[in-house]
Amino acid sequence: MKILIAANTTWYIQNFRSRLIAALIERGDQVTALAPRDGYVSHIEALGARHLHLGLDNDGLNPLSELGTLTHLTGLLRREKPTLIFTYTPKVNIAVSLAARLLRIPVVANISGLGRAFIIGGWLKTITLLLYKLALRHPYLIFFQNEDDRTDFIQAGLVNREKTARLPGSGVDLERFAPVVRSTNQHFVFLLAARLLWDKGVGEFVKAARQVKSQYPETEFRLLGFLEVQNPSAVPRTAVESWETEGMMKYLGSTDDVRPYYADADCVVLPSYREGTPRTLLECSSMGIPIITTDTIGCRDVVEDGKTGFLCKTRDAGDLAEKMERMILLTPEQRAEMGKAGRAKMELEFDERIVIDRYLAVVDEIEKTGKPRSEFRKSS
Repeated sequence: MKILIAANTTWYIQNFRSRLIAALIERGDQVTALAPRDGYVSHIEALGARHLHLGLDNDGLNPLSELGTLTHLTGLLRREKPTLIFTYTPKVNIAVSLAARLLRIPVVANISGLGRAFIIGGWLKTITLLLYKLALRHPYLIFFQNEDDRTDFIQAGLVNREKTARLPGSGVDLERFAPVVRSTNQHFVFLLAARLLWDKGVGEFVKAARQVKSQYPETEFRLLGFLEVQNPSAVPRTAVESWETEGMMKYLGSTDDVRPYYADADCVVLPSYREGTPRTLLECSSMGIPIITTDTIGCRDVVEDGKTGFLCKTRDAGDLAEKMERMILLTPEQRAEMGKAGRAKMELEFDERIVIDRYLAVVDEIEKTGKPRSEFRKSS
C-alpha cells in the first residue's frame, strides 16, 4: 500500500511515529511523510520513507491562506494517489481530511489533543468545531487518545461513535525508556520537559518554584524543551532568561534524547491545561520516575494519584507547590516505589506495540475490504 503520514511538523512524525513507519515498511508498504520541511527530514529518509513538503501555516487564520492550503493539498494528493492517509495534529486532521474527501482517499485520523482553540474557547473554538464537523465526516476511523476527548466529540455531534476508537496515546517504547540507575542529586530536582508554552503550565511551574524555594531553597527547577516555537502561547526567551538570572530555574535547551535529563531528575512535572496523552509523562513513568501533573483531560489518564505520582489542580500554582512539597518529603524508598508502580502501569496500558498493532490491523483490513473491521471498533 501507498501510505501517507501527515502532521504539522516533520519533527513530530520522526519523534512520535518512527516505529510505526518502520513497521509499515517492514510490512512492505511505501511510506511518505507529509509535513513542513524542517531539520528532521534526513531522519525520516534514514528510516526508508520519502518526505513531501507540506506548505502549512500552523498559526494562520486567514481564510484565503487556508483555502490556498486546501487547494495545494488537493493537488498534491491527486498527484500522489495514496492508498491510505494517517493524519495527526489539529490543523492537519482538518485540512487533509477535507482534501481527501474530495478525492475519496481513505483517512485514519488521530485526535491527539484538541489544540489551543479548545483551551481559550470563544470564536476560535466555534470555528474549529465547525471545521471538524465538516472534515470528520470523511475518515474511515478516528482514533482518540483519551475518553474525554472522544466523548466531547460524540456529544457535540462531530463524529459518530461507531467510527471512533481509543488508543493509549502514542504509546511508549518500553525498551528505549527503560528504568536506569538514577543519579544521586545533592539537591532535589524537578524537571518540566515540554515545548515551552504557557498552556503547558510553565507559568504555574515558575510560581510554584518560588513558593517551594522559600521553604526549600536548595531545590532545583529545570526546563527542557523547544523555546520560541511558532505558537501564540509560546513563552518568550526574555522570560526564561529573567528566571535564570533570578536563580529560579535552569533552562537546559532542547534535545533529541531526553533520557539523560529524565534520569537526572527526582520528579518530572507537567502542569498542562489539557492534553491528548502526554508523551513526556509516558516516557518518564516508563523509566520509573515519579510524576506530578494536572487533574485534567489527558494528563490524569497517565497517573494514579498517590501511587505513581500526584495530581494537582489546573492553573493553580499553590496546589502544585503543595504537591511538590509532598514529593520532597517522601523518602527515597517511597519515591522508588512510585516509580516502580509507574513503570508497571506503562507496561500494562501504554506499550507502544499496542498502538502499532492497532494501526496495522486497520491497514490490513482496509487493504482486504476497503474499510476497517467493525469488530475492531467495538473492541476499542
